[in-house]
Amino acid sequence: MMDDTALPLPGRFLRGLALGPDRTALRVGAREVSYAALHELASRWAGALVAADGGPPAAVGVLAGKSVEGYAGVLAALWAGATVVPLHPDFPAVRTRRMLSAAGVTAVVADPAGRAALDQLRAGGPALPVLGDGPAGDRHTIPVHPGDALAAPRPVAPDAVAYTLFTSGSTGRPKGVPISHASVGHYFTLMDARYDFGPDDVFSQTFDLNFDCAMFDLFCAWGAGAAVHPVPAQAYRDLPAFVAERRMTVWFSTPSSIGLVRRMGGLGPGALPGLRWSLFAGEALRAADAEDWQGAADRSTLENIYGPTELTITVTGHRWSPATSPARCVNGLTPIGTVHAGHDHVLLDADGRESPTEGELCITGPQLTAGYLDPADDEGRFLDRDGRRWYRTGDRVRRLADGELVYLGRLDSQVQLQGWRVELAEVEHALRACAGVEDAVAVTRASDDGLELVVFYTGEVTPAAVLARQLRQLLPAGMLPRTYRHLDELPLNPNRKVDRGRLAREAAAVPA
Repeated sequence: MMDDTALPLPGRFLRGLALGPDRTALRVGAREVSYAALHELASRWAGALVAADGGPPAAVGVLAGKSVEGYAGVLAALWAGATVVPLHPDFPAVRTRRMLSAAGVTAVVADPAGRAALDQLRAGGPALPVLGDGPAGDRHTIPVHPGDALAAPRPVAPDAVAYTLFTSGSTGRPKGVPISHASVGHYFTLMDARYDFGPDDVFSQTFDLNFDCAMFDLFCAWGAGAAVHPVPAQAYRDLPAFVAERRMTVWFSTPSSIGLVRRMGGLGPGALPGLRWSLFAGEALRAADAEDWQGAADRSTLENIYGPTELTITVTGHRWSPATSPARCVNGLTPIGTVHAGHDHVLLDADGRESPTEGELCITGPQLTAGYLDPADDEGRFLDRDGRRWYRTGDRVRRLADGELVYLGRLDSQVQLQGWRVELAEVEHALRACAGVEDAVAVTRASDDGLELVVFYTGEVTPAAVLARQLRQLLPAGMLPRTYRHLDELPLNPNRKVDRGRLAREAAAVPA
């Protein structure tokens, strides 16, 4: 057995392998994959990556959905000692191409959807070699030979990058966030102490691989010898039946899922009796949603967990209590809890002075990224204070008397849309690139599923479907606006700046 501390993510899978090689590590649809089978596949693929003509890749793109190839690709890249760069096959080709370049990806693992996406990528830029079968001598294929399988994951330094994820950027291009093995090591050590996950647990897997919460699902489960079950979209039509059939015990999703399950009639009292843990992250959790879910999963412990990608998955947590939590909510939002052990935090007011009760949340500690892939993106997001580097979350929070934090809202133009972290400036930048559009402003409004985007634009009157079709070439589906409204000119406030407040009020006045 290898040292979990030195290589935390591979070590966690090997821990699960040792607990039960024949136990199910992964179930995708009707296909079950044991720990031994997934280990054998990942080892072979890792050996192929290491033996490739160009030598071991520094970064491996995993261009896949929630498929066996996707999960094995994550493990194979880690086994090869490379940085994992999860990529979504449905993202626009121009966006994926930028991420591949920024992360320094030199090899790709893809499932069928990813291979289809690669065809588009190759049409607009250099072709990256992809793992798999291909014509002999094909320079675009990395052949897999059983004899190349690695006996153990290759060693890496603690400060080496385990994975790189991309978030929305205000300049119109995504920002790369590298997370080190040391950061994930600290994180999962805390998770082991916080939760009692074991080999009999069955985890939901609702997040795409390019969402950092997917790492929680995979490596909390595999570190405990448990099974991971990706949740297909159709399961939400009758989630209680799906959860019961899979004997699911751990649920983790964005809070937006609660509204969807409610509309499908799945949140009746005691409807989810098999769940032991109910976890939510990625956006603000409304108290009413927490109460409804807790009523359905009445035997589970519910937690609201919070954390930007830059702070390694999650960095705070509040354990919901039906007796005491409702009174602790502010503006109907559930507390985000206390900051993880080993970290410090401060609240800064508008003048940058420390506030004891309310302000922008800034955090420093072992889960903090060293900085973005492009150092130019660091400006305004990091703070040097007391000889340490702090991350400015951009979130305004209130500190309760016992130290727990409650989320109040954003200080900047960044928003959370069903788990997506979106810079409104990036949406506006993309809309201005559409034919006939002169200027654009994006705002949000509340809906039954949380926040949704509304955009106002000037220039030529253009059907919403036409604008949406052009934006799909630039933005992921999760960042597309729901409503498009044409204006002859954008309203200005007394300072001659665009009156975003007025536009937000206008958007809210129109039913979602």
